[in-house]
Amino acid sequence: MTIQQKIQQLRDELNNHNYNYYVLDNATISDFDFDIKLKELEKLEKENPEFFDANSPTQRVGGEITKNFNTVTHKNRMYSLDNSYSKEDLLDWEKRIQKMLGSTEIEYTCELKYDGASINLTYKNGEFVKAVTRGDGFQGDDVTPNIKTIRSIPLSLKSDFVHNFEMRGEIILPIEGFKKMNEERVENEEEEYRNPRNTASGSLKLQDSSEVAKRPLDCLLYQVVTEERKYKTHFESLKNARKVGFKVPETITLVKSIDEVFEFINHWDQKRHSLPYETDGVVVKVNNLQQQEELGYTAKAPRWAIAYKFKAEQVSTILNKITYQVGRTGAITPVANLEPVQLAGTTVKRASLHNADQIEKLDIREGDTVFVEKGGEIIPKIIAVDLTKRPENSEPTIYATNCPVCNTKLVRTEGDAKHYCPNEFGCAPQITGRIKHFISRKAMDIDGLGGETVDLLRKEGLVKNYADLYDLTVDQVIPLERMAEKSTQNMIEGIQKSKEIPFEKVLFALGIRFVGETVAKKLAKHFKSIDNLMTASFEELIQVDEIGDRIAQSILDFSSDLGNIQLINRLKSVGIQLEVSAESLENQTNKLEGQIFVVSGVFHQLSRNELKKAIEDNGGKVSSSISKKTNFIVAGDNMGPSKLTKAQDLGVEIISEQDFLDKIS
Repeated sequence: MTIQQKIQQLRDELNNHNYNYYVLDNATISDFDFDIKLKELEKLEKENPEFFDANSPTQRVGGEITKNFNTVTHKNRMYSLDNSYSKEDLLDWEKRIQKMLGSTEIEYTCELKYDGASINLTYKNGEFVKAVTRGDGFQGDDVTPNIKTIRSIPLSLKSDFVHNFEMRGEIILPIEGFKKMNEERVENEEEEYRNPRNTASGSLKLQDSSEVAKRPLDCLLYQVVTEERKYKTHFESLKNARKVGFKVPETITLVKSIDEVFEFINHWDQKRHSLPYETDGVVVKVNNLQQQEELGYTAKAPRWAIAYKFKAEQVSTILNKITYQVGRTGAITPVANLEPVQLAGTTVKRASLHNADQIEKLDIREGDTVFVEKGGEIIPKIIAVDLTKRPENSEPTIYATNCPVCNTKLVRTEGDAKHYCPNEFGCAPQITGRIKHFISRKAMDIDGLGGETVDLLRKEGLVKNYADLYDLTVDQVIPLERMAEKSTQNMIEGIQKSKEIPFEKVLFALGIRFVGETVAKKLAKHFKSIDNLMTASFEELIQVDEIGDRIAQSILDFSSDLGNIQLINRLKSVGIQLEVSAESLENQTNKLEGQIFVVSGVFHQLSRNELKKAIEDNGGKVSSSISKKTNFIVAGDNMGPSKLTKAQDLGVEIISEQDFLDKIS
């Protein structure tokens, strides 16, 4: 046997033992014998560096230091899930998908919803390539060195699967491992970690991967994403993923009806506390992958999946004081400051009271004993008051009339749930809030500049708005508290680099009320520049897809404000991208303007994502469902039968992939 063969034999053997122990929970070798073989492999690899393999079992111990985690754009967007809190919600969901598919016979998979940090693993030809956090769904952080230390994640697959694919899963911290970590911290007189989910998520961003290797992290996988058509169902793809080395939970169940879904939910609602991991609900998915494709996605979530959340845990505590927060738009949010109480694994001290109407509806008062739960087991909220424990001297809550920060009289427009502070340019939280929004990842994505630094810069009088950031110099910032030369240099470089951020993100960064990420993209695509947008009339604005009266009026208000006009001019003068770049416009036309397309089936020259992009680049709109407004269906192989029937009934023209390419050529 050659040295290379011996090295490969040891790698295969150790990978197999890892799989048996961490995935199957069935040790086939003692820890001592495993360590002996690992040391033998380490020695051989050290003596023969020409046979180095980044996915060798020896690479799992960590040691790589990551100063900055690179931001990576997801090839396939990581969507959120729509939530349901009742069985009626699930029945409504089923009716919607039955109507869209034209079928009442649909198989479902039921999976437990584990509470951890979402991860996207990329594999090519059976080898692990990279791991990226969910981030905002469009892009996340490359945490590959840290993920390699998690032994239940295969670095090389045991046998043939699909060639190029992404594996989606949840990085979790088992309850037992979490308890042991906290026991060690107590012994070392360190503060305990709050809950397993946050600890798992925080572990992924540790700079030293050898520290990550010490934590008992695990990874449970729940979705295969690939353009290869090897498997016809979600259940089949996961079953085969388990065979090649992935830790797919055995609890996943295939069911034939919504009644069986309810049985699964009822069973695990009772049994979930016996699991080694934290779970907060059940995810129900349409099993057939062709049907998933037909159902498609909304702007935020897949139509073919829904999360059922278990009833949230409730506790009672005393509301000590009601205070008020000011948001970046001037919106006032009342906050309940509570007697600290343990709830769903965390210490809760504060809960949102939403608005004046909510306080009045529940008659919430300072000194009350209140019932608190976590909405979706994440955000604490007050759901009721225990009137039997109300103090005798209790007084009804009188809602704030003035801004808690700048004392400006609050305003509330008809039909608006919230009160607002109108002192837009003089109220500190609004100033810093707008700058923090401007620098955030989904907006200008400025490295080296965080919320605390923004507060510091404002207090020192160096910035009053986001345009001031571009005037900052190293000499101005270094003397400030906690600002070292290197961090200051990184911040200034990050600010300068943000000048390359494309117009659609800049438009979102400006913080125009009601102009979120999706709306900003539509406006940027339609108007092409900030000048065109700010000179557009109300009628021109509402002609844009999904732009209603409220958004149009907000844009007009922004555009007519002298302060905003001056800010835009300053941003122009420093070189911010306030129009769509020439490169982006190069491949864009208006050939398909006003036309609505539905894409269905399997394609050969372009992927589905490339096809949709080509439609949008040429002025068309992509819809996931067929209606009277649909102009064309681009049909590939295996087009959904219900879509075909509906298209024929409505007389919608069906074209091939080649027909479409001819249209835009």
